[in-house]
Parts: sequence; structure tokens; C-alpha cells
Amino acid sequence: MLRISNLVKSYGSDKPVLKNLDLTVEGGLVSVIGASGAGKSTLLRCINRLVQPTSGTIELNGVDMTALKGRELRAARRRIGMVFQGFNLVDRLTVMENVQSGRLGYISTWRAALRKYPKADIRRAFDLMERVGIAHYANKRADELSGGERQRVGVVRALMQEPEILLADEPTASLDPKTSEQIMELLRSLSRELSLPVMINIHNVHEAKAYTDRIVGMRFGRIIFDDKPEALDKPAMDEIYAGVPAQERGDSSHAAPAVGSAAMHTS
Repeated sequence: MLRISNLVKSYGSDKPVLKNLDLTVEGGLVSVIGASGAGKSTLLRCINRLVQPTSGTIELNGVDMTALKGRELRAARRRIGMVFQGFNLVDRLTVMENVQSGRLGYISTWRAALRKYPKADIRRAFDLMERVGIAHYANKRADELSGGERQRVGVVRALMQEPEILLADEPTASLDPKTSEQIMELLRSLSRELSLPVMINIHNVHEAKAYTDRIVGMRFGRIIFDDKPEALDKPAMDEIYAGVPAQERGDSSHAAPAVGSAAMHTS
């Protein structure tokens, strides 16, 4: 369980980006929406401690992440998987080598440097890559893959950490609409299969409604909506995106894709 209490993040003397924020995530696929500057990315970066909160607590299964430093913090970060908008792969390395980087917190430095990965890690990597449809790319360089394939590598790399929660920062923003839907379906199905809480910062409100179990709406560093997707009606949208043109809200009128869409096909 992720429990955030009274979280504040300020940069210098500027107004806080996050303002006394409270949030609990126990399971399922949770999307965080809001206009640019709402604090969505800052929230995720505080959770995985890429940035230091100004005050408040962030507990993951009873461990206060904000109280950790040094070796303890590095060890705790292994429990938080992260999927990035820009993939964050090493282009010159193979898919397998990129995936194994998710184990760097668990294996010795010499093993990592010589790329002598434990057999159990290789087996798990192949199992996960097979699950997301990229096992046949194991020995291919990352820069030879499409955007959707690269994002699948990022997902498997995060899962190799054996995380207790998975964070995704705009995981579909760099992808075409069809591939975006495939990645969202993949994240949803993995969350359910692995009983893994997944928290996504997402711009596309249509995808949030179609694929996630819960939507958290932010505005100016505060949570102003927290409910099931079907509760996100026009008044709620207008409150979250007040002043933002409708065409920039990431919503659309087309029907949500059916459950079980072709999430496993690469593109």
C-alpha cells in the first residue's frame, strides 16, 4: 500500500507545487490527470525520490520513504518500478541487456560490468519478454525497435525489479494512438495478473477513462477529484481543466476500445 500524507513540495521561495496532498493507493491501475503545471510529474518524482519532498510522508507498505537516505534509500528504490515517457533505454545495448538493468540493485558490480547475469534472472527476463511480445528481440539493439517495442522493454525492465508498485510518467505520450491503447491495455492486464498497483501520470483523459480503475484529478498541486472513471463527468472535467481548451484536454468523443484489444502485438 502507498500512503501519502500532507505532502508538500516547494522549489525555493516559489509557491508549493504540491500542497498538503493526501493519497492512498492499495491496488489496481490509477491514473493521475490534470493540466500542465498541476503537479502530476512532481508527485511521481516525490514517490520514487527523484526529488526530495519539502515535508510530509510517503509510506510504501509501512516504510516511510521520506526518512531514508544513502544505502537504505537505494535499497528502497528497488521496490518502486518506473516507466518513462522517453523510454530511457541504452540504445547501443541489446533488449536483454536493457532489461537486465532492472536487476542492477540486486547483483554485484562485477557481474553487471561483465554482463554475467544469473540464470534465474535470464529465465525471468525471457518469461516477461514473452508475456509482452518482445522475446524474439532479446538480442536486438534497442535503437532498432519501434516506439511501442521500446516501451515494452521499459515495462519489462521495471518488472525485473520485482517492484511493490509501478509508476509510469506519460507512458503513451510518445506513441501513436493505436500503440498507446496497446500499452495501456498491457499495463492494465499486468496490474491484474501480478496484483501490482500501477500509478500513471497521463495526459490522455480518454485513455484514463477507458483503461484505468480509478482517476485522480489534480489542479494547482491539490487533488480535487478521486473516483471511478465513470464519475468523471463534464462538471468534474471543467473543474480539473478550468480555462484549458477542450481540444487540449486529451479527451475525445470516440468510444472506448473493447477489453482484450490487441495489446500483445508490437508496433
